Amino acid sequence: MSIAITEAITTLAEAERRFDLSRAEDETFFLEWQVSLPEVSVSEQTAIEQLWRRYLYQRSLGQLLEGTVTLLLASPLLAIAGLYDPPFRVRAEASVQLTLDDGEEILQGRIDVLVLLEQLWVVVVESKKTALSVWAALPQTLAYLMANPQPGLPSFGMVTNGDEIFFVKLVQQELRHYALSRVFAPLTSNRELEGALQVLKRLSQVMRELTT
Repeated sequence: MSIAITEAITTLAEAERRFDLSRAEDETFFLEWQVSLPEVSVSEQTAIEQLWRRYLYQRSLGQLLEGTVTLLLASPLLAIAGLYDPPFRVRAEASVQLTLDDGEEILQGRIDVLVLLEQLWVVVVESKKTALSVWAALPQTLAYLMANPQPGLPSFGMVTNGDEIFFVKLVQQELRHYALSRVFAPLTSNRELEGALQVLKRLSQVMRELTT
């Protein structure tokens, strides 16, 4: 039986139960967003400043729909981080299929942006309702990460509704663990957007190292 991921996995507890996942308690599990962060060049600072001001302007006019957030914030941020350049390749609205261990249920979904080396998944949350927190996308993001075609390697996710951004790391080995970064809040400062850029640049380095 096939069912949409967004319908099958609606809570964090459900995602943890279905995929036998637990949140890592070791603070060193997800250091990629905290240490060895690359410097931001002058040209990147200029690009971030322009991106930030553009987003603030459009956001001041009202709530932004999912497609607009992707076009206005997520996609430009990935471009500035170099994730649209070799050796990476990009698929938009990528289909994901995941068969549960019992073999009786198949979960299907579509990711907004998938950056390949098959390890970075970007989920954009529709923010037409102010009550919709970016955390609402965490259960489905974990499901997407579980569908990583290279389960022996860690996978990463970036989740955003435009106003907030956070990162996820998931490892599938003997035990399945995940961990989260802090929330970056671009509405408060362009420094927050710059911080998210540094994390993306660091993740691109990690992905290159893991696949060479």
